[in-house]
Amino acid sequence: MGAGITSALGDFCYETTTVILPGLFSVLGIPAAALGIIEGIADAVASFTKLGAGFIADKLGHRKLLVLVGYGLTPCGQALIALASGWPLVLAGRIVSWFGKGLRGPLRDAIVIQSITPDTRGRALGFHRAMDSLGAIAGPAIGIALLGWAQQATTSNQAAAFRVVLWLSLIPGVLAVVAFLTLVQDPAYSPNPALRFFASLKGLPTRFKNYLRAVMIFGMGDFSHSLLILAATQLLTPEYGVVRAAQLAGVLYILRNLVQLSTSFPVGALADQIGSLPVLVAGYFLGAVMAVMTAVAFWMNIDSLLYWGLVFAAAGLYVATQDALESSVTAELVPSSSLGIGLGTLGTINGAAKFVSSASVGLLWTAASPVIGCAIAAGWMCLGTILLLRLPRQPEEA
Repeated sequence: MGAGITSALGDFCYETTTVILPGLFSVLGIPAAALGIIEGIADAVASFTKLGAGFIADKLGHRKLLVLVGYGLTPCGQALIALASGWPLVLAGRIVSWFGKGLRGPLRDAIVIQSITPDTRGRALGFHRAMDSLGAIAGPAIGIALLGWAQQATTSNQAAAFRVVLWLSLIPGVLAVVAFLTLVQDPAYSPNPALRFFASLKGLPTRFKNYLRAVMIFGMGDFSHSLLILAATQLLTPEYGVVRAAQLAGVLYILRNLVQLSTSFPVGALADQIGSLPVLVAGYFLGAVMAVMTAVAFWMNIDSLLYWGLVFAAAGLYVATQDALESSVTAELVPSSSLGIGLGTLGTINGAAKFVSSASVGLLWTAASPVIGCAIAAGWMCLGTILLLRLPRQPEEA
């Protein structure tokens, strides 16, 4: 429960930025390519941090301290973004925030996993992701409401309205640090000082490596949903104006998070009944459908709120499945003594692939066509789904 409360507060902080940032880029006149590259670099920083954090935790056993540092870096990054007048400081702030996210992610998950029994793993991780989503709903919802108020108070400068919301988002970020410090206990865990980094990677099970291959391919199409918000903002702007379109895109993102909140626990419960792997395959397939729908929206210039509601709802359901079950499958495939580095490797593969996806989709969006960028992303996601489907459900014989 303590980890869930912390995650809710942490998501409240940085998801507010996620929903505000595309609108800020629009009023500052920064192109989609910059947003894609920034989000991709941030994902890459988080991914490689996860790998190092997982190894250090398995070797030294100091998990809680590292998680606290990770949560503390998020509001620091938010402050840099609030000060930004162009993309360089936004990049710096996103790197700081996502370094913290990468530092805390696998270690927090390891603490949660080792606090529960295997037969309730899916439900427990689903509940934890639901708490994530609760913060991801509250933050953007309040942020959008504040954006409307701040716009009236700062009529001479549209960018100032976005900055006010970013400054206020620091409050829940600080509270997340306090919550984890006071409410979460790290289960007894023995350090392994003899652990060697490359030997640990080499020793990961073959079936897990095949699983990571499917995750990587899917991730190469799994572009940042900041770009999804930007897509809705751009296609809705001719009808509603840029600030109103940014608010509507934010509401759609809240819908995505509501779907994620309401489906995370049922997805986990279903995985406990029929297995995590087949449910994850279905989630991956839905992610590919979402990318196809985004490409179609640009191709046909769709500004229907109903259509975009379906796109964001599909995004919420596949992310709920992905977030809850990728770690669960990992826990099934690696020994508990290597859980930290297993989760860290998963995070690294995910983040590196998403860097490629977000950067390439953003560049294709600007240089060629958003239709082409989203269609290629959908292709990668379909291929990753096929590879995951072909993964044997039973461990290999020794």
